[in-house]
Amino acid sequence: MKQVKPRNYSTYTREACRLLGLLISNGRKQKGMSVEELAERAGTSPSFVRRLEKGGLKGEMGIAFEVASIAGVNLFTPEASGTKAQARLNSLIAQAEAKATLLPKSVRKPREEVKDDF
Repeated sequence: MKQVKPRNYSTYTREACRLLGLLISNGRKQKGMSVEELAERAGTSPSFVRRLEKGGLKGEMGIAFEVASIAGVNLFTPEASGTKAQARLNSLIAQAEAKATLLPKSVRKPREEVKDDF
């Protein structure tokens, strides 16, 4: 049987997940939704939503973003809402895509030079 290695997450990653969980929890409560209602609308389980709200590090990113969206958490666009948020998100995507065209398609580590002088 294969042993699963425990992952080591950076403090930044753990704190970012904790913040996302708090934002989702606050948004859900502001909308007057129960954990079960939010889970049903997102197509996931209540246990996943609870884990997400506690800053859990395991789970599918797409579902986490869907839960955040339903809870009213504007990811990447905290100053905008509704169609403005979508326009801002599209703008950020366009900027990231433009930057990606300037970057190399793949990154390789430089080969170590062979020391053959004996």
